[in-house]
Amino acid sequence: MLRPAAALLAVSLTLTPVLASKARADEGMWTFDNFPAARVNQTYGTRIDQAWLDRVRNASVRLTTGCSASLVSPEGLVLTNHHCIVGCAQDLSSAQTDYVAKGFLTRARTEEKQCPGMQAEILTSIADVTERVTGAGAGKSGQDFVRARDAETARIEAEGCGTDASLRCQVVSLYRGGQYKLYKYRKYADVRLAFAPEFQAAFFGGDPDNFSFPRYALDSAFVRLYENGRPIASPAYLPWNAEAPKENEPVFVSGNPGSTNRLQTVSQLQTLRDLVIPHQQLQRSELRGRLIRFSQESPENKRIATDPLFGVENSYKNYYGRMRFLADPAFFEGKRRAEAEVQSRIASRRNQISGDPWREIAEVQDDYAELYLPYTYVEGGGGGSSLYGYARTLVRGAQERAKPASQRLPEFSESRLPLIEKNLLDARPVEPELEELYLSFWLSKAREFLTADDPDTRLLLGRDSPDTLADRLVTGTRLADPAERARLWKGGLAAIQASQDPMIQYVLRTEGRGRELRRQWEQRVTAPTDRASEQIAKAQFLAYGDDVYPDATFTLRLSYGKIAGWTERGRRIPAFTYIKGLYERATGQEPFELAPRWAAARTRVKGDTVFDMASTNDIIGGNSGSPLINARGEVIGAVFDSNLAALGGAYGYVGETNRSVTVSTAAITEALRTVYDQPQLVRELTGGRRATR
Repeated sequence: MLRPAAALLAVSLTLTPVLASKARADEGMWTFDNFPAARVNQTYGTRIDQAWLDRVRNASVRLTTGCSASLVSPEGLVLTNHHCIVGCAQDLSSAQTDYVAKGFLTRARTEEKQCPGMQAEILTSIADVTERVTGAGAGKSGQDFVRARDAETARIEAEGCGTDASLRCQVVSLYRGGQYKLYKYRKYADVRLAFAPEFQAAFFGGDPDNFSFPRYALDSAFVRLYENGRPIASPAYLPWNAEAPKENEPVFVSGNPGSTNRLQTVSQLQTLRDLVIPHQQLQRSELRGRLIRFSQESPENKRIATDPLFGVENSYKNYYGRMRFLADPAFFEGKRRAEAEVQSRIASRRNQISGDPWREIAEVQDDYAELYLPYTYVEGGGGGSSLYGYARTLVRGAQERAKPASQRLPEFSESRLPLIEKNLLDARPVEPELEELYLSFWLSKAREFLTADDPDTRLLLGRDSPDTLADRLVTGTRLADPAERARLWKGGLAAIQASQDPMIQYVLRTEGRGRELRRQWEQRVTAPTDRASEQIAKAQFLAYGDDVYPDATFTLRLSYGKIAGWTERGRRIPAFTYIKGLYERATGQEPFELAPRWAAARTRVKGDTVFDMASTNDIIGGNSGSPLINARGEVIGAVFDSNLAALGGAYGYVGETNRSVTVSTAAITEALRTVYDQPQLVRELTGGRRATR
């Protein structure tokens, strides 16, 4: 349930920012090469060793759609969340066959369908490249600093993977520039949907239940990894355990948390609180209203707007929780004490730190605020339009690929081109009505916030209204056709410059200003912030050593904790929900309406099966789909949410109230067997063993 502001502020008083000290019990999104196994074993009586860590790492999957997952069979079967594949289900659907509303069921592997644009990646190694990256930027400032570092990063990635097309290399900044690591992945570009329940079952309770507990959501799905047209062999997988979990049982989450701001300074967090989040929330609230209105116009509009509306509502509530957390003066007072403590601890070694990095970052915030709106609307424009995104990729990609690799923007380095091509060239439906909605909304907000007379507004709109321009661009472009996108991509800069496509021409017209804003942003914001952040990270290491974890970066992390409920406003929230509770909660009206298959199975399902559960694991967005793993290395669920209190986890961890929310393997197994009649999946998951004791 939603917590009132007073309750949120009260719990944050107990928070100690991670920068102030070593991580406390159950806190931390730890890298696999710095996991505190000894501490965990001592706390929970577990036996985590390097072999255990390697097994879990080799079975953990990152999806390029922004989610996590895990291998759960020796034949490439992957468990994730339904909301992580709902875009795939939407892309595979049509007005005649709606896999989002009806679910996606298969009887044989020949019925599994490829997900457009989706790639799966498994981390194989981590190497420290800090000296190379920081050395490249030494003695430089502004855009020279950014470009030198980007060029060295591109060289490291190219060297790391060579010409092996099955690998992806990524240089990752950790501790906000304190370390740089080369992450090498085994990638799989053929990811096929194997099973998905109905949206109503996966997201039972809808937006009212989101970020709440108790929950009764079957937010789970399966995809399968293919190579050369066949399912891969995956001997490194997490054994499936569908037994009932136990309260206080130690559990682990292996996934790819997206982004946290725990190591940001007070001044940076104030900018988020006062400028960035309020501006974004205003836009999300209006876009939500437009999508609701659009979905009410026809059944087909409702079908194609289901996933976008879910995404906007999810983000709005997420950042509502963050706003409430940042509204607490006590939180900022704790952050100020944390910064003072670091500086006090290193007072005798202050000569090892260049300048005053906290002051330097504070001074950057004025430039951040000045550039934020034009940078957002011009360089970061498009409003979510796929057609605009295709055009931007084609135009900028043609320009960048014409340059030597060392001079390109980092997103167009050789190591990143294969995924760009996949996202650009994979066939997927484009909905013109939604495209116009997104473009018109973006352009109207640009005019509103930049003002009608601003030169950037005039550049974006000319003499047109947002609606008129959006209509002309969408109806005139041919970029919905993947063959046309492929022609322009392969034709390079000459084909782009010769194109009369109105969307291509529009991007060409605005591209120069976008690049200029990017140059200013890198010169005045990125470079001074990153240089100062490196010094703050150095100070942190001097103060506390390496017994701290870095901010989330959508790279593989391991968190630990236990299955546990919590107390909220004097009321005890239990750790588990059960299938019988689904039927008690159902009202027959959206969003508490039972999916038809679940209504029909009411007398057959085992009501005492654990459905969803809460645990103390430290997670954030991007962890969606992560396996919840017991001490034996078996998967017992798929993480899909947190409670509202944990939304402040972007800035700190409160062990008393932060909770992850997971759908249990027990519920998934019971659903596959009794509700969806998928015996082949049950056999594959259990290896022929009984699914439960």
